[in-house]
Amino acid sequence: MLYLTIKYLLTETSCRKFSINFMKKLNRKKKRLLIICIAVLILAVLITLIIRGVRYFTAPGADTEQGIEYIKAAESEDISTIEQKIAQLESADSNDEDSRSNKEKFASSVVMGDAVAEGLTEYDVLNASSVVSKNGVHLDELDDQVAQVKELDPQIIFLSYGRSDVIETDGDTDQFRSEYEDLVREIREEIPNAHIFVNAIFPVLDQAVEDEPALEMIQDYNEVLRTMCTDMQIGFIDSTDLVQTQYYEEDGIHFIAEFYPVWADRMAEVAAL
Repeated sequence: MLYLTIKYLLTETSCRKFSINFMKKLNRKKKRLLIICIAVLILAVLITLIIRGVRYFTAPGADTEQGIEYIKAAESEDISTIEQKIAQLESADSNDEDSRSNKEKFASSVVMGDAVAEGLTEYDVLNASSVVSKNGVHLDELDDQVAQVKELDPQIIFLSYGRSDVIETDGDTDQFRSEYEDLVREIREEIPNAHIFVNAIFPVLDQAVEDEPALEMIQDYNEVLRTMCTDMQIGFIDSTDLVQTQYYEEDGIHFIAEFYPVWADRMAEVAAL
C-alpha cells in the first residue's frame, strides 16, 4: 500500500512537472508565434509603404505638368483678354469723335469779356447764357458782370479782357495785373465753386498799332497774365497761335465769324469741357 501511495505521488509529481514544462514550452511557442506575426505584419506594412513610395516617386509627371500648363494657359488667356479689351477701348476712344456742339460743351460755363467775347453770341457760336460781355469794358468796372455771372452760377468761367486796359494803363503792367487780380478775387468770393481760366489778349494787326501804339505791348501784358495765373493757381489759355490775318476784320482788331468756333474749340479743349 505504501508502495502504491509512493508510486502515485511520484506519478502525480511527474505529471505536474510535465504539465508545467509543456505549458512553458507552449507559452514560448505562442510568444514566438506572436512575435513572428507582429514582425510579419510590420514587414508587410513597411513593404506596402515602400511600394507606394516607389510608385509615387517613379510615377510619370504628365498629369502634374498638364495641370501646370493648364493654369499657365488660363492665366495667359485672362491677360490676353484684358489686353484685348483695353486695346478695344483705346481704339474706341481714339475713333469716337465728340459730336457735341460748342453750345452743348459750354452749357455749364460762362465767358466773361469785352467786344471780342461778344462775337461768340453775335455769330451764334455760344448761347447767350454762356456769354457775359460788353464792348470797351475795363477791368475796374466789372461788378455788374460779376453779379450777372453769379446768377448763372457756372462751373467754369473764362475771362477775356485786356485790350482796352493795355491802352488805358499804357505800359503800366503792375497796375494791369493788380486790377486783374482784383477781378479774380471778386469772382472767387462771389462764385467760389467755379474754376477760372484767363484768356491771353489777342494780338492786333499793324494798322491797329499805328492807331494805338500801346497795343504793341500786348505780348508783354500776356507774359504778366501768364505769371499771374501761375501765382494764383488758375488756368491760362494762350490762343494767340490760332490768330491768322484772314480772321481779322478791316480794323485789324476784331474778328470775323470764322474765328470764333476755332477759339471756342481751344477753350473747350484746355478746360476739358
